[in-house]
Amino acid sequence: MRIEAVMRAFSQLLDALVYTRSRNAKLKLIGDYLRRTGDPDRGIALAALTGTLDIPAVKGAVIRGLAESRVDPLLLRMSHNYVGDLAETVSLLWPSPEGELDDGTIGIAEAVTRLRAASRSDAPAELARMLDHLDASGRFALLKLATGELRVGINARNAKQAFADAFGVDVEAVEEVWHGLAPPYLELFAWGEGRGEQPTVRDVPVFRPFMLAHPLEEGKVELKDYAAEWKWDGIRVQLVHAGGQTRLYSRTGDDITGSFPEIAAAFGTSGVLDGELLVRGAGQGADEHGGAAASFNALQQRLGRKLVSAKTQTDYTAFVRLYDLLFDGAEDLRERPWSERRSRLEAFMPQLDSDRFDLSQLIEADSFAALAEIRAGARDASIEGMMLKRRDSPYVAGRRVGLWYKWKRDPLTADCVMMYAQRGSGKRSSFYSDFTFGCWAEDGELLPVGKAYMGFTDEELKWMDRFVRQNTVNRFGPVREVEKTLVLEVAFDSIHLSKRHRSGLAMRFPRISRIRTDKPAHEADRIETMLAMVT
Repeated sequence: MRIEAVMRAFSQLLDALVYTRSRNAKLKLIGDYLRRTGDPDRGIALAALTGTLDIPAVKGAVIRGLAESRVDPLLLRMSHNYVGDLAETVSLLWPSPEGELDDGTIGIAEAVTRLRAASRSDAPAELARMLDHLDASGRFALLKLATGELRVGINARNAKQAFADAFGVDVEAVEEVWHGLAPPYLELFAWGEGRGEQPTVRDVPVFRPFMLAHPLEEGKVELKDYAAEWKWDGIRVQLVHAGGQTRLYSRTGDDITGSFPEIAAAFGTSGVLDGELLVRGAGQGADEHGGAAASFNALQQRLGRKLVSAKTQTDYTAFVRLYDLLFDGAEDLRERPWSERRSRLEAFMPQLDSDRFDLSQLIEADSFAALAEIRAGARDASIEGMMLKRRDSPYVAGRRVGLWYKWKRDPLTADCVMMYAQRGSGKRSSFYSDFTFGCWAEDGELLPVGKAYMGFTDEELKWMDRFVRQNTVNRFGPVREVEKTLVLEVAFDSIHLSKRHRSGLAMRFPRISRIRTDKPAHEADRIETMLAMVT
């Protein structure tokens, strides 16, 4: 198959995913593509869809620089501002040389292999050669593969589910072996098509899917059936030790061992643990809650770092508050009831370093009403809320109704003024959907306190997009500054002091809950009001 055909097929898949709203329809599109595409191209495509494809020498700055060498930089900037996506912009503007194509036999896998093999100095020229031999559709596909920024409304779990649906296998079985495999996943496709056995990952520290909780909206549970724990504001992690290796995984299955090497080094006992990654401090909770922890803002100083200095490890000392025990040695406990796993976890604790690990405290209450009273004090203690876990629940992947609930404290709200807007991505690439908003300082200056891109309906999005276009006062690349006249009611879980923001504040999980056309901008909240909410 010629490179144009291979790349065009992948490009058509990406286009279809962007313009398809239904999750099930997206999964079918991916499944159909995986079934009709051959090895190893489909494996590389699956890696891209799951976010596991990495081409270190090709990033956005490389593509922009390459495009500016072929296209008027001003035209490129103006077009990028209008289109909203760099790969799409370059694919449309890239001038194709005249003459016969001489690279017509390579596919997705070969293109990726060439780019991964190229040095940082050689990669731009290699990429340019391939772009010269593709049409706009193929160029778009290649650039998306190269950067890994697909933005098609699909996460890794969706892509794995699409594979499972397409080949009639269990998605949990796919998850069980995923982290022990590597692109182009030949063993996985052989298993799916009945040409091979299910891949095995013995003595490999692989990720197991997390069990998640449904929100407890209204109603109550029987405490004889459910246990209560505090819900901490860190990140959920899984620690796996097998085959002499330890890995630390985030909830999405990302390997974050390198960001927290001291945690991995402290866990050398065969098993799998589930817990909350936190930083030592006094930002949330106290001794009566099983021990205090710093705010999420402190944890953010550690997240995403590939190299962590000894000073950073000391200044932001990480630890894990443990919730569950999935494997005790080689014994799989996930089918056992929560109450038994909890007892096994308590017995497991003496094997662990107490400086790096502690046990999530259970909350004792005589009735659900008494539990609600205890939860009411969660905000004063700067705790997110509670978790309610059915005592007989097995540990099952995903959210299962009736097993686990999260009972978060009520959100805070503030009236803020829209300051800036930026285009979204994927199906929102034509709309201004990412909004920065602020509150008034004592000197009358409006200072940004947060940014949100959720909480509003499609109709409200269209209304705010029109407002941005009609009230733009300045432009900074893809960002528009607007007249400071529109008040937005913003809901958020908490707010923290932050040296990274001009206002000195950073919101946690902000979302737009209401458009306040009834409120004049000068009546929006002030910075001093926000400071009083700091936890």
